[in-house]
Amino acid sequence: MKEQDLLFEKRLQELARTSYYRGIITYTDFLDLNELHIVHSFQGKNHDASIVFSGGYEGAERQIAAFLPDALSYSETADATLDYPIDCLKISPVSRKFSEKLTHRDFLGALIHMGIDRSKLGDLVLKDLDCFLFCHSHMTEYILRNLDKVKHTPVKLEQIFDPEEMPQPEFKEIQGTVASVRLDSMIALAFSSSRSSMLGLIEGGKVFVNGRLTVSNGY
Repeated sequence: MKEQDLLFEKRLQELARTSYYRGIITYTDFLDLNELHIVHSFQGKNHDASIVFSGGYEGAERQIAAFLPDALSYSETADATLDYPIDCLKISPVSRKFSEKLTHRDFLGALIHMGIDRSKLGDLVLKDLDCFLFCHSHMTEYILRNLDKVKHTPVKLEQIFDPEEMPQPEFKEIQGTVASVRLDSMIALAFSSSRSSMLGLIEGGKVFVNGRLTVSNGY
């Protein structure tokens, strides 16, 4: 395990013990897929606290882990007790008529340029010209006050409280056959591309299998 991963697991141990000995719920920041895989592996070795997850909406990729003390682990009201530090902000162009076609990278770049650490930001979900940002609640006021432009497009922000207004996951079913169940063959089918074009993504650390980073195209 890399040194960075070892430090991350040490942090998980601290959160688990704090939850267990103080009888409180403790939370991580937003975790990427590799970190989530480490948490799931840690969950099997940890007996101090139970772990549950949320990214603010169904199907979120980046999620926060919550460590539950024994008193809540087996409680039927545990879900109602949880108060994940996650807010949803809707970012919209001031003038939709003159807005640029903004991408995920544009919105994320504007937020990182404000000095916000990536661990404080969850998923950014684009819908038409709007972007739904899931962020750590500690950052909400700062983002609302300071984000006024993405690239050259002036934007306005509002906090979303109604779950019905939050983005819902969209699924697409893909069918086909592959010569062998290799990683490059599977994702080439999924993205209607060639195996060779997938190699750069796999070796570049962009592909995860069940939450685990995989850099072998023959996996």
